Amino acid sequence: MRSTLGFLALVAFVLGPALAWLRVVRPLLGFGIFALGGIVGLFVALTSLIQLVRGRGLTPGGAVALVVAAVFMAGAARGRNLPRINDFTTDVADPPAFTHAAATAPNVGRDMAYPPAFAAEQRACCSDLAAVKLAVPPAEALARARRVAESMPSWTVTATDPQAGTIEATSESRLFHFVDDVAIRVRPDGAGSRVDVRSKSRDGKGDFGVNAARIRAYTAALAAAR
Repeated sequence: MRSTLGFLALVAFVLGPALAWLRVVRPLLGFGIFALGGIVGLFVALTSLIQLVRGRGLTPGGAVALVVAAVFMAGAARGRNLPRINDFTTDVADPPAFTHAAATAPNVGRDMAYPPAFAAEQRACCSDLAAVKLAVPPAEALARARRVAESMPSWTVTATDPQAGTIEATSESRLFHFVDDVAIRVRPDGAGSRVDVRSKSRDGKGDFGVNAARIRAYTAALAAAR
């Protein structure tokens, strides 16, 4: 039975991402199948190790489960010290708003406001997230911010509002096709401009640091752009 479960864990572990990548199932369902395979694999691996210590040997399914469990735990370790939030910004006091995204399926009717409770958790884990200061007028800063957004891997710019000084985009993951929303806001800052960024996941509660990493990559690219 344990050996069979080990192979079933491998099937779910591989099938979930494959179905999501092929767009046969929704990203969250694909991830759920993947996670189920990992959890079953972890259970079988632990029981197999106990049996191995007792001198009863290791079944082929148990060996497969050990591999599944090792890969699953390595992936889970990425989010070990990260808060279970999925909305990050360079301005927790006044985050950029999602206007276009909120009016576009599947976000219609969804609360796109930044949860105030996230601010303290973000400060604790990601105090390095900060606005970019550019020594150029807002109109030029907005144009530069859009060029950089268009150059970011996996990003698709969905809206630009010159009057509001905002840009919105989406970013889609390669494997599961999870889609995150990105908002960029440009405001005057003395003789120059200040650019703030926000990145929010559409699915799940935690994000394994993806949104914070996205903001860091974008702000670094924008600061270096000319």
